[in-house]
Amino acid sequence: MPDQQRRLEEFRKLDAVARRDLIGLWAGRGIAAGHPLDGVLENLGWFGKRFRPDMRADALLFRAGDRRLVAVDPKWIPLHLAMRLQALGRTRMAYNLFSYLQGRLRARGPVADIGIRTFHGVESAAMIYDRQPITDHFRRIDDRRIMGAMMVADENLFYFFELERVEES
Repeated sequence: MPDQQRRLEEFRKLDAVARRDLIGLWAGRGIAAGHPLDGVLENLGWFGKRFRPDMRADALLFRAGDRRLVAVDPKWIPLHLAMRLQALGRTRMAYNLFSYLQGRLRARGPVADIGIRTFHGVESAAMIYDRQPITDHFRRIDDRRIMGAMMVADENLFYFFELERVEES
């Protein structure tokens, strides 16, 4: 748990983020902290997130080919099973299977709300998933980057990640 504690302390020191500051496209990368999902999203081709002006979000954007992004609906992901089978999630086989299933997992629209939540005493922007017991809490690193702490209900580990703003073309 030392990595969890260290990352949590880093996160706590960062400034709050306003909801409107999230609007746009963000490229993501996981931050290793001893969470079962460390490295899994990247292996599956995770790109990042898109936050919309109506305060809704595409929570999971994945690469499909060189230039296309696919929004996946997390309601289809058996979260607790994925965390138990984390080693499998980092394999080429998992990547191939996920690539094959991506079309069936596609979101039909935004799958999360952008709200304000208090996390460790600080009110900041958060993304609340519609059909999963997940909240992503956000804090500002600098003008172009934010740090996220994904919290799953009834779990005491956080999945940490960084998002960097991407200019949409």
